Amino acid sequence: MERVEALVDVAAIGANVRTLRGRLAPGAAFAGVVKADGYGHGALTAARAAQAAGADWLAVVSAREARTLRDAGIDGPLLVMGALTPDELDLALGAAADVVAWTPEFLEAAARPRPDAPPARVHVKLDTGMGRLGTRDPDLATALVRRAVADDRVHAVGLMTHFATADEEGDRFMDEQLARYRAWAEPLKAVHPGLVRHVANSAATLRDPATHLDLVRCGIAIYGMDPANRDPERHGLVPALALRSVVAAVKPCARGESAGYGRRFVAERDTVLATVPIGYGDGWRRGLTNRAEVLIGGRRFAQVGTVSMDNVTVDLGPDGGGVTVGDPVTLLGADGGERILAETVAAALGTINYEVTCGLLPRATRRTVGAAT
Repeated sequence: MERVEALVDVAAIGANVRTLRGRLAPGAAFAGVVKADGYGHGALTAARAAQAAGADWLAVVSAREARTLRDAGIDGPLLVMGALTPDELDLALGAAADVVAWTPEFLEAAARPRPDAPPARVHVKLDTGMGRLGTRDPDLATALVRRAVADDRVHAVGLMTHFATADEEGDRFMDEQLARYRAWAEPLKAVHPGLVRHVANSAATLRDPATHLDLVRCGIAIYGMDPANRDPERHGLVPALALRSVVAAVKPCARGESAGYGRRFVAERDTVLATVPIGYGDGWRRGLTNRAEVLIGGRRFAQVGTVSMDNVTVDLGPDGGGVTVGDPVTLLGADGGERILAETVAAALGTINYEVTCGLLPRATRRTVGAAT
């Protein structure tokens, strides 16, 4: 193995997609969200696994992400959900991707004929409470839909919004947003039944079938992580990424001796330390200093001392734990009967599981395991 490997289980991604699709309300289609390089898992790997498991759509945020998928031979409906500059709009439409509009100016730019691209496929976005992209004005959103329907240069495809608190279980703001969305979208759907209504992210998909409508957009859950940052097992999801390294050195550390920058670890007893060649240069955050555990040989050991760019140290205890140079080290994933979740690492950092996997850097080699099904 290499010094740091992120092992991506494509079978797990497929299993998660099938689990989620099995919970959809009748008639709802499924979009796998593969933005941010597939949440750190690899966009092409995730896209292929999701489609093999029955994903009807894929979704990304940037035009370049869409172009990368198309250049790799990924076909089928593809939605670019993010804001686009004029050049990015050309790139997205050239990749035969759908785009999102919420201003007359953008809709007009999308309608401009492009010799190398089919007519633009447009989704209109109403901001029902997220407060980011989209228009808060339902009358303007309706006017944009009607304009797109009437304009032969574009094709009106979808009506969308995005939830702000779907992952906060017990919070009712999602219901308010859904009500605002329905008040806008249902009259349009009645007149134009071909329009695709879509509002649900992973959290909403798992939380309330009323949000499924015509299409759901699932990201974090297809990678086997819990949108509420708790435990994916409660949803029947399987984590798709394991982060592994290797023991590079084992040495005694006498009471009073230290390890790492700033001497953030000083041994309170004679012990044995292992050096593991992973650090924030690979995306293993410095904020995990003295706050993480690793698995070696199916046993838990405390990560101690400052996380540096290239190395961390692990306290093996006075007997050395039977650990030797070359032993595999698991930082995320399972070893024997033990496991370390992205949710656990996120809690130690005071963040969310999304950031743990998205934060893995290119130096951590991605390697696929399993088979798409």
